[in-house]
Amino acid sequence: MYVIVILAMIAGFLALRLYSVLGKRTGHEQEPALRPAEDRPKVTVLQPAPVGQNSGDSVRLAEGLIAPGAETGVRALIAADRNFDVPQFVEGAKSAYKMVLEAFWRGDREELAWLCDADVLGSFEEAIAAREADGHVLDNRLVRIEKAQILEASINGRIAEVTLRFEADISAVTRDKDGMVIAGSLTDAIGTKDIWTFSRDMRSADPNWKLSETDEA
Repeated sequence: MYVIVILAMIAGFLALRLYSVLGKRTGHEQEPALRPAEDRPKVTVLQPAPVGQNSGDSVRLAEGLIAPGAETGVRALIAADRNFDVPQFVEGAKSAYKMVLEAFWRGDREELAWLCDADVLGSFEEAIAAREADGHVLDNRLVRIEKAQILEASINGRIAEVTLRFEADISAVTRDKDGMVIAGSLTDAIGTKDIWTFSRDMRSADPNWKLSETDEA
């Protein structure tokens, strides 16, 4: 994600509902007060690598960041976009993962709109609305991302897609409208595994990638 909006940096309310949005999450939600726009992090997660400094070496140096079977697709993406750098993209994806989760937990629709495409945004907004209707408030924290790895990369026409698997630990509490804990625990982190796809129009002047699909691993 050289600038992945995620990346310009480029998912319970109830378990079944959240499953459809970000894969399985039991109590993985949070909703602190929304931050004013000026307080949101203005993060450029990834800058394009200077032309001439990024090549197939990005694959060779990315041991552990690319799953077996994904190398061919990654090389095709690098051939189409010389600024695509595997280690930078994975680091940007990890930042994006954190930003999307935290925005969802807060119920921050504006930030999600910046990070996600229309379909994913719609799913998030539906889940947030249902959570708010139930009077649930989330108190979650991403403890750590244990692993992020590219599972697949492809170019379909003008659209580039990169799919990653995330393994993370999350501590979470769901509270009712009176602040009483109804699910989860902030003292016990829950292991979670997600598969997220980021997409970008290769012909667009906008270098940002957006979250275009979520699933459970």
